[in-house]
Amino acid sequence: MKYAIGVDFGTLSARAIVIDEHGNELAESVMEYPHGVMETQLPGGAQLGVDWALQHPGDYLLCLEHTVLDATKQAGLQGEDIAGIGIDFTSCTVLPVLKDGTPLCMLPEYQNIPHAYPKLWKHHAAQYCADRFNEVASQRGESWLPYYGGKISSEWAIPKALQILSEAPEVYRAMDLFIEGGDWIVWQLCGSPAASACNAGYKAQWRYGEGYPSSEFFKALDPYFEHFADKLLTDIFPLGQRAGFVTEAMARRCGLCTGTAVAVGIIDAHASVPACGIDGPGKMLIAMGTSSCHLLMSREEKGVPGTCGIVRDGILPGLYAYEAGQSCVGDHFSWFIDNCLPQSYAKEAGERGLNPHQLLREKTSAKQPGESGLVALDWWNGARSTLMDFDLSGAMIGMNLSTKPEDIYRALIEATAYGTRNIIEAFTSAGVPVDELYAGGGIARKDPFAMQIYADICNREITIVDSNQSGALGAAILGLAAAGQQEDIYDIVRRVGRTGQTKYIPNPEHVAIYDQLFEQYMLLHDYFGKEHSQLMHLLKSLRHKSQPSLA
Repeated sequence: MKYAIGVDFGTLSARAIVIDEHGNELAESVMEYPHGVMETQLPGGAQLGVDWALQHPGDYLLCLEHTVLDATKQAGLQGEDIAGIGIDFTSCTVLPVLKDGTPLCMLPEYQNIPHAYPKLWKHHAAQYCADRFNEVASQRGESWLPYYGGKISSEWAIPKALQILSEAPEVYRAMDLFIEGGDWIVWQLCGSPAASACNAGYKAQWRYGEGYPSSEFFKALDPYFEHFADKLLTDIFPLGQRAGFVTEAMARRCGLCTGTAVAVGIIDAHASVPACGIDGPGKMLIAMGTSSCHLLMSREEKGVPGTCGIVRDGILPGLYAYEAGQSCVGDHFSWFIDNCLPQSYAKEAGERGLNPHQLLREKTSAKQPGESGLVALDWWNGARSTLMDFDLSGAMIGMNLSTKPEDIYRALIEATAYGTRNIIEAFTSAGVPVDELYAGGGIARKDPFAMQIYADICNREITIVDSNQSGALGAAILGLAAAGQQEDIYDIVRRVGRTGQTKYIPNPEHVAIYDQLFEQYMLLHDYFGKEHSQLMHLLKSLRHKSQPSLA
């Protein structure tokens, strides 16, 4: 029997699972990052500016060691039983390192410099650099721009690197490489750098046959940025391939052996696609968590407005993989609980043994769509697809003195579902069909109320992925593929990947009401996101000006 481990590096924690060659999950281990997400200050006390989100690379290694050791032990296996290990990682989470892989923030002279730390995917302080990127790329008519929806996000690698050059040139000069967190972990495991086509293609505008954007483009962004491509990994590997084997040092640390194959890394959301057995075009997966990622494969490459990228072999070899997404989904609901839950509701939830989410869903489930009179825009963390504008912010329309907390909570759920429907319609309008809809992640598995709203608003049947850890399962599938290079990865996906029996069917009465509400959502979407976006831009600008300078 062949076994593999998949390690999923999320926003707040890392989780590992052990599977056998048939996809049976034998063990699972989760560990939270000790430093979490650093949004206000560094461990030494250095203050961060608005929209910063950093992490500590030491947390990644600590969690890798703990979860792999623990999961292997729980499964009753020894290190030599593990044939392969796969890694998925939040993206674009990037860090500056030396040529030997040492993160700059691990050096004493850089411990108190924010730009020396990994920038988490939701670090949005580089928006002005993304604006510069999009302006220059559009003016120059860069041929690759339409394959990124015509505009890229502040979350991507190049704006984050440009921010380092602009605000901390000493860090930019000192870094030999600017590397994705997932590629860095693979490097630590096997001892040599191996960039994933998934990471490079989606997040750094690398394309087969063309490479990264030209030095002329980088120079147009900033004269000192001309040779930025030299700071990116150039050995690009397709998914399903082996990056190498576990080193002696990491074998001792993680309880593995030096014969364990290490798979090329994958973005966390994208790993869920093979996890649910998706093996062809027309099947969209919504990977739902703090944010949502919408993933779809096609045999054709077409520019779709608002996509985050179209990458050949970006998920499975032989197909073009499309990515769209929403920057705030689970974070919406957590924000409301953390900031707006009345004390009386918290008390009631405690007395009844419910968590606040359960209580709010119960209170609003008796109401019909539209009964609250609210429509919200799902931009609490900026707008990714289809607008790619992180200076936009949320809105709630229709509140009055009879509005209840549960009405607001429901409106936030509905807003994220409207955002998903908008993404689906962008694909279908561009001639990229969406024939089937799947959903994975904690919200999809644990929140029937929200998923029924999604089915009603999108007017589509939704099938739920049958895994507590779909990202880790997808990474483990790649681990199996790395261990057995002679086996076709599609055969492994069909054998190991799976969906459950849970499906959500649209309610026709609710669909009719939500069709009307979606029209109003789109009116607000276009008004605040296109015609009068300067209003929200101004509000954010004033907020920035009121904050103390990072310097």
